[in-house]
Amino acid sequence: MNYNDTVQWMFAQLPMYQQQGASAYRKDLHNIRALAEYLGHPEEKIKCIHVAGTNGKGSTSHLLASVLQEAGYRVGLYTSPHLKDFRERIKINGAMISEQYVVDFIAQNKSFFEAHSLSFFEMTVGLAFAYFADEQVDLAVIEVGMGGRLDATNIITPLVSVITNISKDHTAFLGNTLSEIATEKAGIIKSGIPVVIGEYNHETKPVFEVKANQANADIYYASDLIDATPETVLLGDYQQFNKKTVLQTLCVLQNQERIGLTEQNIVDGLMNVVQNTGLQGRWQQLGINPKIICDTAHNPAGLKIVMQQIQNEKFDHLHLVLGVVNDKDLNEILPLLPKNAHYYFCKPNLPRGLDAAVLKLEAEKFNLKGLAYSSVSEAYQAAKGQASNNDFIYAGGSTFVVAEILQ
Repeated sequence: MNYNDTVQWMFAQLPMYQQQGASAYRKDLHNIRALAEYLGHPEEKIKCIHVAGTNGKGSTSHLLASVLQEAGYRVGLYTSPHLKDFRERIKINGAMISEQYVVDFIAQNKSFFEAHSLSFFEMTVGLAFAYFADEQVDLAVIEVGMGGRLDATNIITPLVSVITNISKDHTAFLGNTLSEIATEKAGIIKSGIPVVIGEYNHETKPVFEVKANQANADIYYASDLIDATPETVLLGDYQQFNKKTVLQTLCVLQNQERIGLTEQNIVDGLMNVVQNTGLQGRWQQLGINPKIICDTAHNPAGLKIVMQQIQNEKFDHLHLVLGVVNDKDLNEILPLLPKNAHYYFCKPNLPRGLDAAVLKLEAEKFNLKGLAYSSVSEAYQAAKGQASNNDFIYAGGSTFVVAEILQ
């Protein structure tokens, strides 16, 4: 198989949460542990930073990788989902894994994948660990896919664990309360390994402290940092929280692991994150007149911050291209959206996408007015066609809406 055939096989033959939702969710680590043993435990050959959280874990992971690159380290970066190319998930110093490595890895291990019914995510995690080990990276930043305790990435023993924040998302799998979700995320805390908490509240802090005490792990609260002055090129208001998390994590690394960093490395890493890592979709500007912004925020906590930032913009009229997946609680999301906007409802092009007509009907219950379109592209083009130079267009609601627009 060539690269395209290989990726299509990965998407089509094995369960993939991005496409299928609940049926692809694994409730134990048995398969990934079996794969790691079969591959010769590549995860034990790399030094890792493990990043979990409801929001901000992707930005935090990219920022950490960028700073470490500026310090001269060879840095692996594993994130999910991808926006345009599957290979975005696995990078070294911003360069995507080669097509040939993906093809060869799948070909060499395909019989094992099939015999053990590995999920898409499990074999992708195995691919990342094998690649980073083969390429002998100095450090690897590993982003959790979902949750933490039962996530396939949770077989690593990192230098430091990071939990950005806790809010309600994927409640069918992680729990309906913040403390339940925090328990799942806290599952990445390991014995004797320091943990950085980006944000906390009265429900989540006790969960983190109990788990850290049980594991004899030092715990650091990044949101208590007073000084977070270095600027970042990332313009979303929520990046201020991520920046503090990054700074606290780097401080822990420097103190505990003797990682060599200068203040200039940190400044340059925060400012050069896009060019260093290829990060996209975070308050990303796609046009000037009218101003067009896309953002991957897709749960109540993330969307609330983004909608507040929109209200601080100056514009004549507001246009929102909106699409969601079918497992989102619309009763929590739709009340956050502005009523003084024209909506272009659309369905992300995947099985989990919510039908645009259904989204339109649900939105009308909250006095959100607009039209339903047959695709993300059609909705986006309609918004650009109707907006004047002094208007503002926002596209989002789902990572997959942003992915289609960027493609």
